[in-house]
Amino acid sequence: MTTSVPTRTSTQWAIDAAHSLAEFSVKHMMVATVKGSFGAVNGTITLDESNHEATAVDATIDVATINTGVEQRDAHLRSADFFDAEQYPQISFRSTRVEPKGEDRARVYGDLTIHSVTQQVALDVDYEGQIKDAYGQQRAAFTATAEISRGTYGLTWNAALEAGGVAVSDKVKVTLHIAAVRQD
Repeated sequence: MTTSVPTRTSTQWAIDAAHSLAEFSVKHMMVATVKGSFGAVNGTITLDESNHEATAVDATIDVATINTGVEQRDAHLRSADFFDAEQYPQISFRSTRVEPKGEDRARVYGDLTIHSVTQQVALDVDYEGQIKDAYGQQRAAFTATAEISRGTYGLTWNAALEAGGVAVSDKVKVTLHIAAVRQD
C-alpha cells in the first residue's frame, strides 16, 4: 500500500524592508524629472507556480520615509498639499489577480490605496531570480513598474507656470525593487 502526500505548490515570502525600495519619477516644470523613493516597503507574497490564481501580494509603504534628496521638498510632499503623511501614513497594495506574461514575467493587478483613495492598477513584474544566502535563507527578487495618475488619488496640488503648463505632472512612473525571504 502506498500513501501519496499532496504536493505543496505555494510558497510564503516576507518582503525584506531593508533590501526593498519603491521609487518614483515625475516631470517638474514640464521639462525636468524629479526622482524619489520610499524606504520602508513591507508585506507578504504568496507564490503558486501551478495556480496563478493563488498567487497574492499584500504590501505597504511608509509615506514618512519619502526621500527626494531635498529635505524642503520632502517636507512639502509629506504635508497636506500632497501625501498628508500624518493623516494617511501608508500606501497599500493588495493584488486581485496575476496574469503570466512569459517564463519570468507577469502582470499583477491589484488595489492601490493612496490618500485613502483606492484604484485598480496593473504592475508589470519581472522575476529576477532566487538564491540561498549565507544564512541558509532562500531569497527572491522582483522588479515591478507602473504609471499612475496622482490626481486620481487626490494628490492634486499644483501651480500654473507663466509660460504655460504646470509645476508637477499628473503622471508618475513607479518602480518597485522587491527582495523577499521565504518563510516556509
